[in-house]
This record gives sequence, structure tokens and C-alpha cells, in this order.
Amino acid sequence: MPYATVNTHEATAIELYYETHGDPADPALLLVNGYSSQILGWYPGFREQLAERGRFVVSFDNRDVGLSTHLDGVDVDLGAVSKTAVKAAAAGEPMPPVPYTLSDFADDAAGLLDHLGIGAAHIAGVSMGGMIVQQMAIDHPDRVLSMTSIMSTTREPGYFEATPEAMAALTTPPPPDREGYIAASVASRKISASPRHFDPDQASEMVAASYDRMYYPEGLPRQMAAVRCSPLGVEALRRLGVPTLVIHGRDDPLIMPNGGERTAELVPGANLLMVGDMGHDLPKPLWPILIDAIISHTAHAETS
Repeated sequence: MPYATVNTHEATAIELYYETHGDPADPALLLVNGYSSQILGWYPGFREQLAERGRFVVSFDNRDVGLSTHLDGVDVDLGAVSKTAVKAAAAGEPMPPVPYTLSDFADDAAGLLDHLGIGAAHIAGVSMGGMIVQQMAIDHPDRVLSMTSIMSTTREPGYFEATPEAMAALTTPPPPDREGYIAASVASRKISASPRHFDPDQASEMVAASYDRMYYPEGLPRQMAAVRCSPLGVEALRRLGVPTLVIHGRDDPLIMPNGGERTAELVPGANLLMVGDMGHDLPKPLWPILIDAIISHTAHAETS
């Protein structure tokens, strides 16, 4: 299986599991997963269609999920650090220390490009992955040809809101047994999914495949701590010179639409695509819209 060793300066070097689709001679498009999501979240058909449209598609498991490095034994009190982070953000004070931050995720992604010999790539991320690509564009602008932030946010107070039902579904741990996990996870996905396009059979298949591939709930508090406790990058986003597309669903209950609108507002020259009938997912009926938008955006960035 293909692995890349990245972030070797850390106490534990990170091994990223990755996959590629398409011709390496084509412009690279790096896809970054969201919170708790394995590489399976970028459906093979979605990645293949992007590759067929002339992109060398690279996807991977983030640290602490899937087949990439798990930081076993690194504990975090998520409730405590989250409360401290809220107070710190309001007061403009430093965030509390956590096992890693969004910048570490961004460094992982840049390290994967190094491993593959890719100088610069188009980058696209969903949800937490959108936060990671924003951070990557801030920290590594020379490695970024264009950025697409999908159903994500700047994480500022007021722009990182969810409905109570969606937040409860996200934060309630599912049962550990396979059958209970699948049932609870499908129910949770339905709450945040695109209302018109939710397919329970497809969701069940995806959740079962993820459970069988790697069930690792221990990493999720560390990932969420990175989201909650990384420094806000508002001023850096205001200065960003990376061609940017923001995509957000009008029916997203987990990261409300104003999260995407705020991202597009901050980044100079950003384009905003608000998609009707889209929740916090990538439903297959909307792939033509999403893929067309990504291909158009990256093609325009290459000619600008």
C-alpha cells in the first residue's frame, strides 16, 4: 500500500496512506478529507471523474483516521480545551495547547506533495478539510495553484454554527459494535445530508466499509481539538493571493451557509457557489455541478 512519511520533525513521524487517480502529467489536485472521514469519503467515482477531466487526483487519510498514523496514547480533554478556546478567541488570547493543529494537518498535506514530487497543486477540502486547505494556502502559498473550500468555514464565532440536532448527531458517539455503529451512523448522516438526495443504502454501504477498513474512535477528540483550538486565520485570509472557490450547500445544517459566505467574503477575489438541495455531504446527483465547478475553477487559475 502507498504511504508517505511526512512531518518528520515531530516526536512521531506521520505516515499518510494515499491513493492517486489519473495521469501524473496532468495538473495535480489534492483532495483533503473532513473530520473523522477516511479516504472513502471521496467516492471513487467522484475522484475518477475528476481524473477523466484532466486532473491528477491525490487523496489520503488524515492523521488519526483510516490507515494513516494513529497517535495512540496522546490524550486530550476536548471539553476543557474547547471551553478555553472559546474564551481565548473572544479575548484575542493564545489558544490552549493541543496534540496538533490545522497547521500540522497542512504540513502533512505539503509533505505528501513533497513525497510525490509535486511542486504545487490545486487543493480542495470538505468541512474540516476545507479548514485544512485554507491553512495550507496561508502556510504554504507557493505550493497552492488554487483552493476550493467546500462546506467549510473560517471558524470564527458566529460563522461556525450548526442546528442543535446536527451538532448532537456529530458529537454523540455511536455504539462500538458493527451493527450498532452502522445504524447510528446512517441515522446521523441523514440529519446532515442533502434532504432530497439522501440514499440510506449508499450511506449504509459507506459506513460499513469505513468500519471494516478501520474503526478508530480514539483519534476523533484529537482531530476536533485541532479544529477548535487552532489560531484563527482571519487576517491571513484577508491577505491571501490564492485563486479561491467556495462551495456551500444552502441546506447545510452542520456548518450553516454563512460559514461559506464568510470565507468568500474574507478571501480577496473569491468566487462563491451556493448549491441548492445540498446539505453537508457530496450526493451523487450533485456531482455534475460540483465537478464542473472544480474543473472550471482550476482551469481558470492555470490561465490567470
